[in-house]
Amino acid sequence: MSEYVITTDSNSDIPREYKEKHGITIIPQYYGFGDTVYGDEKNLSPAEFYQMMAEGELPTSMANNPAVIREKFEVLLKEEKDILHIAFSSALSGSYNNVVMVAEELLEEYPKRQIIVIDSLTVSLGETLLLLGALEKQAEGASLQEVADWLTAQKSNIHIQFTVDDVNHLYRGGRISKTASVVLGIVNIKPLLKITEEGTLAALGTIRGRKRSLSTLVNNMKSEIKEKGKSKRVGIIHANCQEDADYVARLAKEVLPEAEIIINDISPSIGTHAGPGALGICYFIER
Repeated sequence: MSEYVITTDSNSDIPREYKEKHGITIIPQYYGFGDTVYGDEKNLSPAEFYQMMAEGELPTSMANNPAVIREKFEVLLKEEKDILHIAFSSALSGSYNNVVMVAEELLEEYPKRQIIVIDSLTVSLGETLLLLGALEKQAEGASLQEVADWLTAQKSNIHIQFTVDDVNHLYRGGRISKTASVVLGIVNIKPLLKITEEGTLAALGTIRGRKRSLSTLVNNMKSEIKEKGKSKRVGIIHANCQEDADYVARLAKEVLPEAEIIINDISPSIGTHAGPGALGICYFIER
């Protein structure tokens, strides 16, 4: 069986310690302010990025760069390694299609190698939860195709719900309508949203008050897990609101005391659309 590596993109929001522990190759996603593009060697810290947004700067997000994908994949192929790539939802970005295009080109040049690209149909730590599960399967001796089949079967069991502080960022990024942004913009009304099984964004409802919106995310997770199974990991993502993330982590630990809690910043290329104060909860009900 050929050696293979599992890769992902920076929209997975994988914490640095996991990336370093497993030596994960990351395909960068890009974002910019004005004419300045960030995302690869040049980056802003999450605090810097969200502070610029809070001060009125309007960022843009961009897909990955085919030339960079080729460069990073080719390093692995030249080491005679096959590749299993977990990609950001194709319903929210052209990044998945870019990876598929480059993979097809490289397979013509390296016919003895394999590259499988999985459309995760999820975002942020949802990708990371799939990645960690895939790494466990790999460590157990599963082949590239076996892990790919497992990912395909399990990806619909990733659940992500979140709330935002300012719906205008979702409207500006084309994620919600103008009418919805006006309704949701009423003072102290917090929208609840989710990533669907199709990898798209959908509304769950509204809650009055920030604390109630955060506790509702955990209560929704509790109800779903009670109905469908268990989750050994919970991801909490936030846009420059660490105290709120810690609060949600405490609530999640009460619901799932044995679960590993992973907290990280929402990457700028996603945060462009979510804005400062966004917070989400991710869990994987494996069956």
